[in-house]
Amino acid sequence: MPKNKSNATANYREATGPLSIRMTNDYIFKVLMQKNPHVLKGLISSLLHLSPKNITDAHILNPIIIGERIDDKTIILDVFVELNYTSHIDLEMQVADQGNWVDRSTYYLCRNYADLECGDGFNETKPIYQISFLDFTLFKDAPEFYSTNMFCNIKSHCIYSDKLSIRIVDLSKINLATSEDRKYNIDKWARLFKAQTWEEIKMLSTQNTAFREAADTIYQMSEDKQIRRQYEAREDYLRCQRDVELNMQKLKEELAQKDKALAEKDRQIAKLKAQIAAQNG
Repeated sequence: MPKNKSNATANYREATGPLSIRMTNDYIFKVLMQKNPHVLKGLISSLLHLSPKNITDAHILNPIIIGERIDDKTIILDVFVELNYTSHIDLEMQVADQGNWVDRSTYYLCRNYADLECGDGFNETKPIYQISFLDFTLFKDAPEFYSTNMFCNIKSHCIYSDKLSIRIVDLSKINLATSEDRKYNIDKWARLFKAQTWEEIKMLSTQNTAFREAADTIYQMSEDKQIRRQYEAREDYLRCQRDVELNMQKLKEELAQKDKALAEKDRQIAKLKAQIAAQNG
């Protein structure tokens, strides 16, 4: 809970110390975007390099009932947005590297692109932006803070279609933010999502209205018992997932060691057989 003087009048400006909720939790990330449309528009305008004035409408197509228990139907807590009624944006927070994000994000992109109704023409498909906030580096040999990936000709680099885009914000590589990333405050959004104390939140809130509204909404969420309860339940689930992943990785490493040992034994046996054959010959 935030430390404050009076619950009746307190706000984020009076809060100090560690945050009781973290924005890297996908449930909290979704609630933040759903509770405050100004924050959602501010984030989208930064990511797509748009002026906020050019965003006339941004509404979430898959809202949840805030505070309601998370079940198997809401286990994927992405934020699917229709922007200006002309394009779709799928925002997702992912902190655990399950080793399948390339395939997973590509699947989400293609699934969300296939939105034609009966009788629609192919040219009526809406552009789709699959934008992921990852707390790990997807391509270790080519780390990048904010990357845009599109279908293009591998020789000429000519874009095949500008309707399909996969974008990645690497929350673990904020130090690699370019001058363009900083110009559009994408690094500051990343710092907001990674913040661990109210002091960090308050420092960011001085930047612009979107960050002040985000700080205010984060404070409201931290004071809401139902939201904190679902946050903690989600944290427990994610912790169990991480434990399963660690155990699976450990088992894979143990099996790899056993396979290596067996291969070495086979090599030694083959060597002995060759020696015996040579002596008998």
